[in-house]
Parts: sequence; structure tokens; C-alpha cells
Amino acid sequence: MPISQEKKLHHVPVMTPEVLDFLNIRKDGVYIDGTIGAGGHAYEILSKLSSRGMVIGLDRDNDALEISSNKLSSFKNQINLYHSSYHRIPYIMKLNNISKVDGILLDLGLSSMQLDLNSRGFSFQHDSPIDMRYDQSGGETAKELIGKLTKEQLADIIYEFGDERRSRRIAKNIKSSRNLNTTSDLVDAIRKSTPPHQRNKTFARVFQAIRIAVNGEIEKLKSFLDIFLRYLNKEGRLVIMSYHSLEDRIVKNFFRELKRDNKVCVLTKKPITPSTTEIEHNRRARSAKLRALEKL
Repeated sequence: MPISQEKKLHHVPVMTPEVLDFLNIRKDGVYIDGTIGAGGHAYEILSKLSSRGMVIGLDRDNDALEISSNKLSSFKNQINLYHSSYHRIPYIMKLNNISKVDGILLDLGLSSMQLDLNSRGFSFQHDSPIDMRYDQSGGETAKELIGKLTKEQLADIIYEFGDERRSRRIAKNIKSSRNLNTTSDLVDAIRKSTPPHQRNKTFARVFQAIRIAVNGEIEKLKSFLDIFLRYLNKEGRLVIMSYHSLEDRIVKNFFRELKRDNKVCVLTKKPITPSTTEIEHNRRARSAKLRALEKL
């Protein structure tokens, strides 16, 4: 399938120098990019590898895999791409007949590319079906999820995953909407609950919360953290970038537990954040937090 103009949207990978530094690339190493997206980070990793090095790239979004496949075509003998989630690493390792890797990268959340796509329902700024799935081959859409939730359950999701204090009022207005078919309908329901000067931030928080729930993002992150260490070589590195306080807290606490058990060395006492210059050039990088560890 040819890549449409919409799928050629520009995506700028976040904190690339920092990612490469903390991964401590070994030229003959094997690396997993668990959220390969448009392939920006993977391209830089592959550029540092010898012909014996390899990257395994995963993404739940088929559009992203199509774009990254084209971007990384010059490394076709060193890149294996899979339509899968990073929490399924055991299965992916078995497919590649390997037991351990030298590094794993996760760049969590929504990419700029996905946010700019008009047809997926991720953005409150584009009118589209209320979908929000990374993997459009199956699972519930956001519209279907909203339809089956009680207003109390929806409010809990908006509060927990969106840090939105007006969650009860917003959920009530969403659930009482008679026509909820497009993102514009969802925006209209949220607007009724929010003062004009705070609406854009509230729209973003509510859309984020629903997207996290639709895609099971927190559950998949926890599942990955429970298993990843057994698939890292000694002195192998894990780098995780998160964009939401709940995700970052989960990562921080899990790293702390592993350090306490003398299983890892945490390389980031505090999360690494983008430079002022990077934020000036890529506003969507501003909420990124990077944490890294090394297996002992």
C-alpha cells in the first residue's frame, strides 16, 4: 500500500543524543525499540552498529510500521519489524531465536505523527471518528469504551489518567450526550464542563485519559516491567521515556525496587528532560522524562 500524504507527516524523535548515550551502543549489539514509531531513534541506533548488529522494532500501529520500514530500508538486513506490543517481548525473542539483548528502548505515549493524523481520533483539533486505537486491527474503539462505561467509571479514568479535577462533571456530560460519533461531539460535551480559559488543556487531558484506557497503556507498561530484566544481557541498558506523571511514577518506583534488590544500577537519579533548545524546536517534547538503568 503506498504511503499517503497524511502518513508522511514529519516526526521529530525526542532526546535522541540522550537516548544514544544511555543505551551505550555496542557496535555488534542487539537492541529492541519497543515503540519504533517513524523509526527516528532506530535509525540513529542502526547507524552506530556494525554489520553484525541488529535492531528489533515493535509497534502496535501498522501505519507507523509502514513508515519506519521505508525510513530504515537501507538497513534491511539488520532490522526486523513486528506488529506487536513491547509487553510481548518473550514471544518476539523466540521468533528471533535469541535469549537476550544489549538494550531496550521505550518511547511511551502518542507520537507527533499520530497526533497529526486526521482520521484516528487522537486529537481534539481534528474532527474524526472517536477511535483512538493504536492497533486498528482489533479491540474496542474509544466510542465503544465510552458507551459501555458508567459515568462513575468514566470519571475515574479521566481523573486517574488525565489528572483532571472536573472529571465527574465531564463524565456526566459525556455520558448524557445523545450524539457521540465524532471527536467534535466529544469536544462539545467536554466544553460544557470547562471554563473558556482552561478548555484546551482540559480537552488534551480528557483525550489523553481515554486514549490510555482504550489502549491499555498502563497495564502493558506494568507487564513489561515485570519481565524485561530476564531478557537483558549483563550491563544491558533499558531506557524509557514517558510523557505522563502516572507512567513516570510507575517507572521510577519499579526502578527503585530493582535497585534495592541489587539487580540494576539506576543511571538517572532524577529524570532527564529535554533542553530548552530542543523544546523551542519541538514543543511536544516538553513533557518528556527519560529514565535509564543498567543490569548488574
